[in-house]
Amino acid sequence: MDDKIRKYLFDIQISIDSIYDYIGTKRDFFEYQNNKLLRRGVERELEIIGEALNRVLKLDDNIKISSSKRIVGLRNFIIHNYDKVDDTIIWGIISKDLLLLRSEVKSLMQE
Repeated sequence: MDDKIRKYLFDIQISIDSIYDYIGTKRDFFEYQNNKLLRRGVERELEIIGEALNRVLKLDDNIKISSSKRIVGLRNFIIHNYDKVDDTIIWGIISKDLLLLRSEVKSLMQE
């Protein structure tokens, strides 16, 4: 695997871990929703994930990450529609989608 791709995958891994650090083990949606700093931190990490994945895809568009286009699209949405970000959707991504992405990135990093 190309060293640049490995670096971007590492960035994705770090951002996912950071999101889980931010929200803690309690994972309380209402705490997330009422904490602007927490929301902004999570959104920033999602931007990094989307940008890093976009760079990976430019280097190798055959990389096996499910929903890769959706992830990049989320990055674009957060950046360009910051005032329309839905906390419920972001929370759903945190709760459901990040675990799969973390697993896929881990597998790719082991290749």
